[in-house]
Amino acid sequence: MAVYADMKVDCGPDFVTLMWTESRPQADTSRLRLGNCFPTSFSAGEAYFYVDLTDCNFRRLVTGDALVYSNDLTYVASADSYNLAFTHPVVCAYDRPKDWYATIYDPVFKTYSLGDLQFNIGLMNDDFSGPAESTRFPLGSIIPIMASVVQETHQPLLLLLEECVAATTPELYPESTMYPIISNKGCLLESVSSRSKFEPRQKSSEIRLSLQTFTFAMGEEVFIHCTLLAWDPNGLDSTKKACHFVEGHGWELLDNLAQSNLCDCCESKCKSRRQRSVASEKHGMVHKAVIGPFTITDLNS
Repeated sequence: MAVYADMKVDCGPDFVTLMWTESRPQADTSRLRLGNCFPTSFSAGEAYFYVDLTDCNFRRLVTGDALVYSNDLTYVASADSYNLAFTHPVVCAYDRPKDWYATIYDPVFKTYSLGDLQFNIGLMNDDFSGPAESTRFPLGSIIPIMASVVQETHQPLLLLLEECVAATTPELYPESTMYPIISNKGCLLESVSSRSKFEPRQKSSEIRLSLQTFTFAMGEEVFIHCTLLAWDPNGLDSTKKACHFVEGHGWELLDNLAQSNLCDCCESKCKSRRQRSVASEKHGMVHKAVIGPFTITDLNS
């Protein structure tokens, strides 16, 4: 804990309260964020949060007999501030209820609602015209995946796949073996060494991925865990993008080849400029989604 402040966390049954007491006279407590949530109230020396565990991008992990919710308290420093940005972890651990079981997943298509947005993600047939007819994919074949967001009363949004990993569990556990597919804020890693690619968009609120099967958990049930981001179409930067690797050309931006320099960081670490920090999340919404289970089969099986 930093010597200039004190943080008190109370983990309720389905909510969290957090009080941050600040001793630096120059610090602006209104610039504190818990995940993507603003303070419930604040004063010159304190910030108070009262939030549900289902809000603010809390992450849930199931580990043994415990349910663990984690998040980050972040200070978003202004450009003219002498106070540096910082992040502190916030963790609440609970006994796993005896009648609690992981969600039973529809392997083909799923719908998630978030505010006035509705996210959809699923396995598709070869031409993306309908749901997949099988959840078994031979090694080397293409898995068509489509995600979309329905925006009834929202400004037009661009849908991006920020991160995707494959795992053998429907929830990500600390001990889960994971296989990265999309990482580094929208870089399709699998496109470097395979035929995987983003397909041309049919509409901004939809994104299509042709994913070549890979040698991970062959013959086992596989789930793909993705972070979907619905974003301002005019707000693309190195952390809000869809990039894939094209042989002979290098990394290309799906939505505007002329701006493919936004993909240059795919070989290193993609970072946002300070002014596009947590506060800019008001321009979009993030949602976690899971596809599966499906199975990758050996050609000889």
